Amino acid sequence: MKPIDLTGKTAVVTGASQGLGQATATVLHAAGAAVAVNYFPDPAGENASLAEAVVASLGDRAKAVAGDVREPASMRAVMQQAIDTFGTLDIVVSNAAILRDRTVKNMSIAEWQEVIDTNLTGVFNTCQAAAEKMNDGGRLINMASISAVLGIFGQANYAAAKAGVMSLTRVLSKELARRAITVNAVAPGVVLTEMGRSIPEESQEKMLTQIPLGRFAEPEEIAETVLFLASDLASYLTGQTLHVNGGWWG
Repeated sequence: MKPIDLTGKTAVVTGASQGLGQATATVLHAAGAAVAVNYFPDPAGENASLAEAVVASLGDRAKAVAGDVREPASMRAVMQQAIDTFGTLDIVVSNAAILRDRTVKNMSIAEWQEVIDTNLTGVFNTCQAAAEKMNDGGRLINMASISAVLGIFGQANYAAAKAGVMSLTRVLSKELARRAITVNAVAPGVVLTEMGRSIPEESQEKMLTQIPLGRFAEPEEIAETVLFLASDLASYLTGQTLHVNGGWWG
């Protein structure tokens, strides 16, 4: 079996200032990749501080890069900055996402649109920008969710966006195959990040009864699946969604 060695590769991870994005950036960096740690440039500068802390923890071969996934020009600039800094672009992980949970009855149009803009259009913008500048033989990896499959209560916007990500992944895998760029998605269950821990305790307990492994995922467990997809071990895998959910199917 080939060892996973990403030395000489450059990865961009969106929404990498904390949570699953941070774990993914850390795992890819540990495997030898240079990593552009993308973050949303919020007015207060909190995300910039978090991203710089991630970069400081990684050391060499890491750079914090501001960019709004909702803006196509912004994502093209992120990709170009990664190339200008590290000389190449080989792996792009579309991870940035938000939650605005509410029942359909009570969900505002703004809450629907905010999630679609970030979680679906943001992935489209990221993939489009990456495909323009990525080396042939590259890797696009999109973060989906178990919500797209189960239709979790109160997540109409989030589930719809993530289902769209899974379909977008399949289409892109066909369109980019001629350049040997693989396009895959990872659909986690609940992950013990800031977002996962925000789920009410009562809901967490109910979810755990439905998971055969009896626990939620650690961020590193999802990140290691991304690492596999980014590696030569996954060279013949494209258009797929890998469900990493502890056996949770409803």
